Amino acid sequence: MNILYIIIGLLIGAFIGIAIGRFLLRKLFKEQETSAQNKVKKILKDAENNAEILKKNKLLEAKEKFLQLKAEHEQEVNSKNNSLNQRENSLKQKEQSLNSKLENANRRDAEVDNVRKNLERQTEAAVKKQEEVEHLKQQHLQQLETIAGISAEEAKNQLVDNLREEARTKAMMQIKDIVDEAKLTATKEAKKVVIQTIQRTATESAIENTVSIFNIENDEIKGRIIGREGRNIRALEAATGIEIIVDDTPEAIILSGFDPVRREIARLAMHRLVTDGRIHPARIEEVVAKTKKQIEEEIVEIGERTVIDLGIHGLHPELIRMVGRMRYRSSYGQNLLQHSREVANFCATMAAELGLNVKLAKRAGLLHDIGKVPDDNPELPHAILGMQLAEKYKEHPEVCNAIGAHHDEIEMTSMISPIIQACDAISGARPGARREVVESYIKRLKELEELALSYPGVEKTFAIQAGRELRVVVESEKISDAQSEILAADISNRIQTEMTYPGQIKVTVIRETRSVAFAK
Repeated sequence: MNILYIIIGLLIGAFIGIAIGRFLLRKLFKEQETSAQNKVKKILKDAENNAEILKKNKLLEAKEKFLQLKAEHEQEVNSKNNSLNQRENSLKQKEQSLNSKLENANRRDAEVDNVRKNLERQTEAAVKKQEEVEHLKQQHLQQLETIAGISAEEAKNQLVDNLREEARTKAMMQIKDIVDEAKLTATKEAKKVVIQTIQRTATESAIENTVSIFNIENDEIKGRIIGREGRNIRALEAATGIEIIVDDTPEAIILSGFDPVRREIARLAMHRLVTDGRIHPARIEEVVAKTKKQIEEEIVEIGERTVIDLGIHGLHPELIRMVGRMRYRSSYGQNLLQHSREVANFCATMAAELGLNVKLAKRAGLLHDIGKVPDDNPELPHAILGMQLAEKYKEHPEVCNAIGAHHDEIEMTSMISPIIQACDAISGARPGARREVVESYIKRLKELEELALSYPGVEKTFAIQAGRELRVVVESEKISDAQSEILAADISNRIQTEMTYPGQIKVTVIRETRSVAFAK
């Protein structure tokens, strides 16, 4: 029974617990629902507040943008209005200026009319007075004619004839005396200046030839220079453009070529190769390239030393380089640098004797043959080419005129020009100073090389064997084997038609292809 009561009690308690639990759950769910609704309301309210704030911000931004655009538009309108106002003011000022000028012109026209009328009245009065004077003069002349018994015209003619004859006689006597005295004085002074100049300037007269001798210790070196099947000597000739003659002459090799620069390059290159002992085509080309660079440096050094020795300052570096190249040029067989130095010293002495500008005279004397130096030889006299070079490098106008006029190609405009001409003649007239045959020979060889160089695709040209052979090195990428034969024929035809030469000239076109690789 107790168990039954317990069970019943437990069941009743369970029901009561379930009822209480359901009640508590409902209450809890209701509180949660209420809380959730409050949260939703709060979120909605916050969202409405944020939306209102964003709306206000956007409205403010839109208003600011509108105000900014409005201000920019107003500023642009104001600037345009200001520009229009400025233009309008400028037009008004121009209009006022034109009106004032028109008024001034009208006023000047009126003044000119008044002046013209006054001048006309004064002219009329002067004419009347002149007529009265002429009338009185005529009356006076008639009275004099009546007294003298001859007319005024006859008396005037007699007087003029007498005065003219007397003046002519005196003038002829004075002119004769002046000319005789001038001739005597000028001849005496000129002889004095020239003799003093020559005596005070003593220089050597050296004749440049077309052959250099390279001395060797023994004849075994000849074989090394020739190389296997002549490859070394061919490489040397191709790199330098100089004919290398290896004959029975003991302990000597002859270097033949018309260009002294090339001969000097070949001589120095052979000296280096023989000293070093390594003689093969690749080494030959390397040594020749280094020697060419060394010669260019020596040319600049020679030019600088020359201008320093002569006391010439401010010379353009390119002109200094050309002065250095004079060392390897000749004028009718006479060394061009030696000749130019001699002319410069002559000119300085003469200018000092005559009271002229010594520095300009010395400068013009040094540069007078500068037109013979450039490698490109245009169809211009060397005096004109030298004048153009001097003008290009901003030399004094008197120096430029002296250079251009020393062979009378242009008119002399300064006192220095005839001095340069005279000193050039003095230097060239020294016994043994020049040899015209050599100059014409070198000119012919240069023309040979330049004729071949005028063809496209030609890389180098060398006139060898005293001009009896012309070697033409072409670029293998531009000229084919068949084109090489055509090129040789074309060059030989042009030589026949355009040049004068003794004997015959052999034209050899060389086309070479090289393949180079490096093992690493």
